[in-house]
Amino acid sequence: MSDDARFMALALSLGRRGQGAVWPNPAVGCVIVQQGRIVGRGWTQPGGRPHAEPQALRQAGPAAQGATVYVTLEPCAHTGKTPPCADALVAAKPARVVIACTDSDPRVSGKGIAILRAAGIIVDVGVLEDEARADHLGFFLRVDEGRPMVTLKLASSFDGRIATASGESQWITAPPARRVVHAMRSRHDAVMVGGGTVRQDDPSLTVRDLGTTRQPTRIAVSNGLDIPLNGTLARTANDISLILCHGPKAPAELIETWESLGATLISCTPKMGQIDADDMLQQLGRHGLTRIFCEGGGGLAATLLKADLVDQLVGFTAGLALGADGLPAIAPLQLPRLAQAPRFTLTETSRIGPDLLHIWARGNTPA
Repeated sequence: MSDDARFMALALSLGRRGQGAVWPNPAVGCVIVQQGRIVGRGWTQPGGRPHAEPQALRQAGPAAQGATVYVTLEPCAHTGKTPPCADALVAAKPARVVIACTDSDPRVSGKGIAILRAAGIIVDVGVLEDEARADHLGFFLRVDEGRPMVTLKLASSFDGRIATASGESQWITAPPARRVVHAMRSRHDAVMVGGGTVRQDDPSLTVRDLGTTRQPTRIAVSNGLDIPLNGTLARTANDISLILCHGPKAPAELIETWESLGATLISCTPKMGQIDADDMLQQLGRHGLTRIFCEGGGGLAATLLKADLVDQLVGFTAGLALGADGLPAIAPLQLPRLAQAPRFTLTETSRIGPDLLHIWARGNTPA
């Protein structure tokens, strides 16, 4: 691995520390190197600022002059709540800036690079670009398509079931897998489930046992707003952010009740008697969300897959079989032909305790 790749890999790892905590901003990492020695490190802080570059420049101090700066996304070129990072870099006078990928935000795209080059700084773009684009996918999707990235997580038996015929589902996977799920939740802006999952499991949808105080936003999707008012979500709505996505025919008195409890209500466009997933994600994007971790159930999973809105599949497979009478992980997709099935590319597999973790990215073609 070249020095550029090694230092950019470190910048990417730093940037990931901000995932789930910086939306609607991107989770950027920055490393400053002077004569082979790291003199500054930074990543986007909770709430989206300070940005990564000022953090690293503050740590580097005068050592930033003549140094090489590695940053995972093109430095911003516009004044928002903070001055442009491109200007801060120019003032620090590094000799070279290495950028993993350009920013598609029209306020930045190409402008940050132009500011640096106009100041006589050498700029190289594209080091570990694929890795950076994967890390910033949620930010790019919100900028380019108006919606957040969706990770669909399914924990199932070997034969793809998430509960027995009687509805028993806790627990199919072992404690190590459940701990990994909490870590995944913490790296997303929000955790989403369908109304059926809320009624069946009464989940809290929080991150636990990781020593973190920040909690992701909780999202429950229910066309008729059929969410128990005596459940955990209702009891905690005023303490931990809760969004309820419902259809236009949800009872007005229920909407008022949930709002009085502290929840945010989003009325979504209907589609064939259900919530239109495209409209729902567009509205969640307008709320600033960039990364959503969907944990089912089967109906919501099928809705997102049919709408081609799943960007990453995360599967935890346990070594037990529940049979055809068990509840399937994904509701019927009604596919007449195999060629119409949504396909994904395997990117990672690992053993988590007694269970198997497999991660898939959107897009694949049969061999």
